[in-house]
Amino acid sequence: MARFQPKEPFDGVIERTQAESTPWWPTPPHPGDDAPNVVVILIDDLGYSHFGCYGSDIDTPNIDRLAAGGLQYTNFHVTPVCSPTRAALLTGRNHHEVGMRSISNFSTGYPHMRGHITNHATTMAEVLRDEGYTTFAVGKWHLCAMENASAAGPYDQWPCQRGFDRFYGFLEGETDQFHPELVYDNHAVDPPATPEEGYHLSEDLVDHAVGFIHDTTSIRPDRPFFLYLAFGATHAPHQAPAEYLEKYRGRYDEGWDVARERWFAHQVEQGLVPEGTELAPRNPGVDAWDDLPDVQKRLAARLQEAYAAFLDHTDAQIGRVVEALERLGRLDDTVIVLLSDNGASQEGGPFGVMHEMKFFNFLIETPEEAIERVDDIGGPNSHANYPWGWAQAGNTPFKWYKQNTHEGGVHVPFIVHWPAGIADAGGRRDQFHWVNDVAPTIYDLLGIEPPDVYRGYEQLPVTGTSMRYTFDDEAAPSRKGVQYSEMMGHRAIYADGWKAVTRHTPGVPFDDDTWELYHYDVDRSECHDLAAEHPEKLAELVALWWDEAEAHNVLPLDDRTIELFGARFRDHSPHPTDRRYTYYPPMTPLPAQVAAAIGGRSWDLDATIERPDGAGGVLYASGTANSGVSLFVQDDRLVFDYNCFGDHQIVESDVPVPTGRSVVGVRFRRSGDTAVATLVVDGADAGSVDVPFAMRIMSSVGPSVGYDHGSPVSRRYDDEFAFSGTLERVDISLVKPGDGPAARAQDAEDAATDQRSTMARQ
Repeated sequence: MARFQPKEPFDGVIERTQAESTPWWPTPPHPGDDAPNVVVILIDDLGYSHFGCYGSDIDTPNIDRLAAGGLQYTNFHVTPVCSPTRAALLTGRNHHEVGMRSISNFSTGYPHMRGHITNHATTMAEVLRDEGYTTFAVGKWHLCAMENASAAGPYDQWPCQRGFDRFYGFLEGETDQFHPELVYDNHAVDPPATPEEGYHLSEDLVDHAVGFIHDTTSIRPDRPFFLYLAFGATHAPHQAPAEYLEKYRGRYDEGWDVARERWFAHQVEQGLVPEGTELAPRNPGVDAWDDLPDVQKRLAARLQEAYAAFLDHTDAQIGRVVEALERLGRLDDTVIVLLSDNGASQEGGPFGVMHEMKFFNFLIETPEEAIERVDDIGGPNSHANYPWGWAQAGNTPFKWYKQNTHEGGVHVPFIVHWPAGIADAGGRRDQFHWVNDVAPTIYDLLGIEPPDVYRGYEQLPVTGTSMRYTFDDEAAPSRKGVQYSEMMGHRAIYADGWKAVTRHTPGVPFDDDTWELYHYDVDRSECHDLAAEHPEKLAELVALWWDEAEAHNVLPLDDRTIELFGARFRDHSPHPTDRRYTYYPPMTPLPAQVAAAIGGRSWDLDATIERPDGAGGVLYASGTANSGVSLFVQDDRLVFDYNCFGDHQIVESDVPVPTGRSVVGVRFRRSGDTAVATLVVDGADAGSVDVPFAMRIMSSVGPSVGYDHGSPVSRRYDDEFAFSGTLERVDISLVKPGDGPAARAQDAEDAATDQRSTMARQ
């Protein structure tokens, strides 16, 4: 019989006995004893001027310290929203190339929008891990299809399956900072404390980041590490500990016009914008501060205070990471990269909001209404976002916002700190660069070549440009000559100091878009449109945009939003085609986009229970104390609480819930903006309540079955209020009005509901 041949490499000798044989051990991969650690810190929805070292008066001493000890880039760009930036950052490719045209909640059936990073594009974590690095991801992911973000998976695009050894954070685009939905490696976990005990997500994330670093440094100090730390901050909801909120009281009473002027003056003084740069005019919809009514000023100032407190608190957590590296003697040998994923957000609307979900329900919360809860802003009982005026201030000196391809949406701060490798501490660099340049820069610093084939997948070429050449030469010309941009039809192209850009209106033919032209080298803030003066240059750049679009998988252009959700109810999806869901507890809480889509729809819910005398508790709850629904048994009665942004519509059954086995539930019937909720006990109506407004979007926090996780939806209980009987199952059916125009209208509204829900979590 032939001798066994091992499949793994073996360079020893095998004879009949150990004495005659020669052992051999494979050498594990290692990047070399001088390989630095790598830390990439990503902040969410933060504009170019928000850091103190980029012009604002928000206290960011730890970030400022990194800038003073490293390089501060003044011409760095990202995509206009979060998931695409993250995909380009981690892969070194353009976002369309890797399947992330827009946020990961979408999947359109085309290669440029799959809702996850293609397996044909390795992440930095995959590349570095194979070189011998230990790899950690902490914080926001938002790079897997959201319908796959539940305990049912599939898990193939979760962090631990895309190159990270450990993960602690959240998978969605946003989460509540005091009551987050958390995942540890591949399973959901509860926060380790409550807000009353001092809990805040940013602190929790850094606790785990430092813990991961300590684990590897204590046990395997020979192995360098890669940490990807992606804060939920400063995405809405803007929430911070009380002492940080108090610190900024009254700081912004002077308003956004004065703040923009002062922040811009700081930028000019510090050389953060080229000489001759102008402050862009206020965006349409942003009024002069002095023209605002007093109540609007008071609300807007308080909302900006919450944002500043949130960023200040985040800076303190970054300081904890830096201090941990310093204590370990690892700071000098660690490459720290710090940036934002897009510009400041416009999603707070013209006035700002106490509860951002109101904005996405097309409920214009007037300042007079919001001011009644002004002291809640920034705390656990708010989901606040600031108004357009403060968002543009954060994008000083630029115009427009997140989602747009003008500079306000894509021009962000970028800092590299590496004492062992950067001699020009405190230097500034003004070469044009893009987010897909980060990964090739790291590979260049480490002497790593990304693989051509990874686990059997032929790899797309890395299309980013290494920035290493800028480290030692402040005056080096930019090696990034051309870069396109596209988001939901908004388009732009940069080429050798010129930029063409257009804001697209959905439904308007793309050929009818009005393109603007700027001599970018001398007009960084896009104040002087030269399209009429140089039509030949504009035509050249527009033609170049189409060439780049062909080359980088941008096509087909797609400005759809509502229509993208027509395939929600399809085969092989958590949303069954018959629109019927059955949940068997105990089970992990469901992410909002995975759960039964009851927002803005008519629906039936039935809970099959076995109840001993006196047993009560929650049967089904979705949302938070800020908004949501809860069905529960209390004092032997069935109760339904419809919490519409703090306005509770409650109905209690007019008959007791039987002991023993029964089926109880609620029938929710929407008609236009209103609805009626009717309780049902063993098939018989048992009371109803009129709902003045049927929420299309309830919350970014999904449901739990048999208890209420997170902050309690109803004020009639103050904890999880788990059902103390036996809950066999919960059945939810979405009610369609049938065929014909009514059904089509309902489907259109359903699609609109889904689109608004998704955009709320960008």
